[in-house]
Amino acid sequence: MKYFSEKEAEDFLEKFGFNVVTRKYCSSKKDLFVAISKVGGFPFVMKVSGKKIVHKNKLNGIRLGLNTFSNALQEFDSLKKIKGAKGVMVQKQIPFQKEFLIGIKKTQDFGHVVIFGSGGTNVELKKDVAFRVCPVEKEEIKKMIKDTEISKGLLSEEGKELEKVILKICSLVKKYPNISELDINPLVISEGRAVVLDARILFE
Repeated sequence: MKYFSEKEAEDFLEKFGFNVVTRKYCSSKKDLFVAISKVGGFPFVMKVSGKKIVHKNKLNGIRLGLNTFSNALQEFDSLKKIKGAKGVMVQKQIPFQKEFLIGIKKTQDFGHVVIFGSGGTNVELKKDVAFRVCPVEKEEIKKMIKDTEISKGLLSEEGKELEKVILKICSLVKKYPNISELDINPLVISEGRAVVLDARILFE
């Protein structure tokens, strides 16, 4: 098994054509100023990063709405104290209304199954998800999206953005059949584009 943490997974997805939020990994404080400049300044997000860290929110490993460099320095120290922390991911804070989950799970009975539903930190509580066996046709993807509560109120263009991501993720596992699990959570629609804010991948 090979595990891609957030940094590796997001770089991998970006190379495959997914829109990933502007970000910069920092292993030390001296990288912070460059990172904040790269992501476009304030406000920004900081997240703990490490090979063994999966559920950042459960570890209090996410800081939102940071507005000063002094805040960044303080939060860097705080995040690096978390067990397993190797560095910090600085991200541009972008506007959005809903958080989505899109993922892949390789099953013994059906092979790769694509998952869509409500994302964010309470994904396990919401349990608002729909499944389809890969490969999935475009019309079936539309039905899968409509099977979820979070799809209510989606604009037509937002739905099309989600469809593109699901089609792309199905193409990805066709090219890389050794993907055992892939989670994009959250995926958001910001300024008309579907954007990956966090991801992880497990290979066989």
